[in-house]
Amino acid sequence: MPRFGREDMGKFQYTAMNNGGRRVTGELEAETEAAALRVLEEQNLFPVSVVSAAKDARDEDGNSRVRVRSRDVGLMYGQLADLVGSGVPMLRALDSLIRSTVNKKLRQVLRQVRKQVADGRTLTEAFREFPEVFPLLHTSMVQAGERAAFLEDVLRSLSEFLERLDELRGKVLGALTYPAMLTAAGVSVMVGALLFFIPRFEPLLEGAQKPLPTELLFGASHFVREFWFMIPLGMIFAGAALWSALKNESTRLLFEKLRLKIPVAGTALRMVAITRFCRILGTMLANGVPMLSALKISGNATGSTILGLQIAEAASSVRDGNTLSDPLASGGFFPDQIIAMISVAEESNKLDKVLLQIANTVERRTNRQVDQAVRLVEPVILCAVATGIGFLALGLLLPIFTLASSLGN
Repeated sequence: MPRFGREDMGKFQYTAMNNGGRRVTGELEAETEAAALRVLEEQNLFPVSVVSAAKDARDEDGNSRVRVRSRDVGLMYGQLADLVGSGVPMLRALDSLIRSTVNKKLRQVLRQVRKQVADGRTLTEAFREFPEVFPLLHTSMVQAGERAAFLEDVLRSLSEFLERLDELRGKVLGALTYPAMLTAAGVSVMVGALLFFIPRFEPLLEGAQKPLPTELLFGASHFVREFWFMIPLGMIFAGAALWSALKNESTRLLFEKLRLKIPVAGTALRMVAITRFCRILGTMLANGVPMLSALKISGNATGSTILGLQIAEAASSVRDGNTLSDPLASGGFFPDQIIAMISVAEESNKLDKVLLQIANTVERRTNRQVDQAVRLVEPVILCAVATGIGFLALGLLLPIFTLASSLGN
């Protein structure tokens, strides 16, 4: 990475994508963030985030990195779009947002944005100082809106986009709440029985012949009582091992392939990733972001490693003058129907509109598939809980029946 050796240079930490679609990180020196972006572009790197090493995005106390819920950011975009559309100057619009924003952290960020805009920087440059609040997807669209004088439309599109994503996220999380509660209740009942219920039967059945289920049950009870501290330690170790494994790209690919093979749920996960890709790409194209930039950003924001790699290959194909639909079709991730719609949209030059239409259609189907997956998970969990309780009853009743039979003889 080049070093300019000037005293007024600042250090910038960057995350970027190379031509092969791989993520690279590093540090460079440049006068401004815009100069740092130009250095990355000259090296054929597509920037995902560029943050000043000296001026990290922190709260007013300087204690923690700023994080704001996407729901609040989307609401702010909608309010700013209304103000800009009504002809309110940008500084007055930001002042109004600062007064009306309920989220304390977002209010602090808006104060910094307002200060930088007052110093002559563009809204895009001010947003880029807070990459965790305004990611590259947002700043790229805002930059296109500022350059082509349709900022209001861009902000409104971002507001609707974040609202849709929040609805989809809430749908999935809400659907998983009841199965999670069933699992927690079943595990609590089994652990409670092993700790407090089964030990009361051990003196009664001490002289009785114990079948295998009873031996397993008593052994599990002894283990839980004597080595209970190993259970949370084991969970922490398993979580740390899983977290470490997921940092490896090949391991992430393996886990995702296994998830996608789960009946019903795998299809739902695939459709969620496709929905995000189509909505992000369609929204960016509709707001003037170039195709290659939009592909790289959308590929990094789908939440799917497999789809991200296929989109990186598609971006290379588009750079060479080919269509988008061919590499997506060869990857096997997209259904044939969606590929056919994308192919026709490319021929008619309506790709942005068709992608948003696909996102709306697939989102409705995904909601039904999520409901179906939850309806499938609930009886499975109930059967597992019933099996555990049945095994508990069997392990306790068998020696009692054996003892009663021997006494009767």
